[in-house]
Amino acid sequence: MPRIHLICVGKLKESFYRDAVAEYSKRLAGYCRLALTELSEERLPQSPSQAQIDGALAKEAEAIRGKIPPNSSVVALCVEGRMRSSEELARLMNTWNYNSAKHLVFVIGGSYGLHPSIKAEAWDRLSMSPMTFPHHLARVMLLEQVYRAFKINEGSQYHK
Repeated sequence: MPRIHLICVGKLKESFYRDAVAEYSKRLAGYCRLALTELSEERLPQSPSQAQIDGALAKEAEAIRGKIPPNSSVVALCVEGRMRSSEELARLMNTWNYNSAKHLVFVIGGSYGLHPSIKAEAWDRLSMSPMTFPHHLARVMLLEQVYRAFKINEGSQYHK
């Protein structure tokens, strides 16, 4: 069974996000071993300088690296990533399934995104949309799309 990890910067506070994550985690249990890791977002002042943001992103990057299992393919969610259709994501995940890596790791940054080094080291970079979404909502959207990818790959009617 595939091992998929979701590493997220920031904690889910709102119950509606937690409920949606729980629902998709339950649905994914039949398709993969899903691990969710939440990392604390670095605290910044109200109007941080670019240097302060860069420093926070560097600290978050180190925390992210510490949670990536050995022998992983990492997919960074970032605005510079490639937008993919649900079918393309399903094909990407199918391609990974034949890869030698044992873990597929999706990384979602905090409100300031991901450090450039995490993006550069990633096996792939994925953009959800040119629109801006709360990073907590991106977590729910990603889990739904991963579930949809499994359903597409099995030929289910879930994806119409």
